[in-house]
Amino acid sequence: MKLRKTLGLDLGTDTTQIYLGGSGIVINEPTIVAVNTLTNGVVAVGEEAKKMLARTPAHITAIRPVLGGVIADFDLAKELIQTLVDRKDLPWSWFTRAIVSVPTSLTEVERKSVEDLLKEIGLNPVYVLEQPLAAAFGGRLPVGQPTAHFIVDVGAGTTDMAIISLDGIVVSKRLKIAGNYLNQEIIKGVRDEFKLIIGEPTAEEIKIQVGSVLPWSEKLEIVVRGRDLQSGLPRELTLKDTQVRFWLQRPAKTIVDAAKDLLESAPPELVGDIYKNGIWLCGGGSLIRGLDQLFEKEIGVAVQTVEDPMTCVARGAGIFCDRFDELSHLLHNQPRSPIS
Repeated sequence: MKLRKTLGLDLGTDTTQIYLGGSGIVINEPTIVAVNTLTNGVVAVGEEAKKMLARTPAHITAIRPVLGGVIADFDLAKELIQTLVDRKDLPWSWFTRAIVSVPTSLTEVERKSVEDLLKEIGLNPVYVLEQPLAAAFGGRLPVGQPTAHFIVDVGAGTTDMAIISLDGIVVSKRLKIAGNYLNQEIIKGVRDEFKLIIGEPTAEEIKIQVGSVLPWSEKLEIVVRGRDLQSGLPRELTLKDTQVRFWLQRPAKTIVDAAKDLLESAPPELVGDIYKNGIWLCGGGSLIRGLDQLFEKEIGVAVQTVEDPMTCVARGAGIFCDRFDELSHLLHNQPRSPIS
């Protein structure tokens, strides 16, 4: 039994990751809750609920309680996080301090809903950390130096980008074009061009297996099964990477154009630093083939992907857990609490 533990949380649209101070990431589960609509009871959360996505009977619905980095269903999000923090992977303690990453540009109401949710399940005090800063720490970028670093976090619900210098965000931008948006573009493309209806899990598999945003040296294809739009019967087809690339190029270009706009709004000296230091990509969406090359081609600076991009935000929150006394001044909403 411990007196106090510190948790770093990344409440993503697609995945919830929890870092236990001194131990590392101990929970990495899909942000999905399966609900029985007849009883309003929760059937499953996390990985078990994800298996039900697009495959549930009429009375069971698999829901994402966090959308676009914002809590969309407070009660279901609370049920999910409560279930995860009660698991045996996390030791019991009298007090639990929480550091939670949030997207940039949240309203006060949106930010407070995250804090209230965590406090209602017994986490207190709660500190808020902006995702690009967490990603920069998780990617081991030297953001404490008087030079600028540009980080682009392409998540599932949002793309968060920021220019960081001296441990602070100078300018930032948030887009609702990210991994899940790309999935929807694939679903729409398959429906419109091939008259085949597919679900989100199939679209995700297509994106991972053959998705790209620039011409790729290797020819890729995937067999896709779904429901024929006209007959309603099962049908399969073979998708080529060139077809998927056509659907993904427009949203990818929108992300790059947003990065250009952010550079135009930054102080000139920092833009000069970025030319030297390059752009850093992270988040699951950064793994789409050719995205780094598209950034290089359009912006003209070197682009790198951080190590283990899918967990860098949670690892960044974890660094704040492990070095709390040293870094707490960078966190928002520092509570005046005798146990903080």
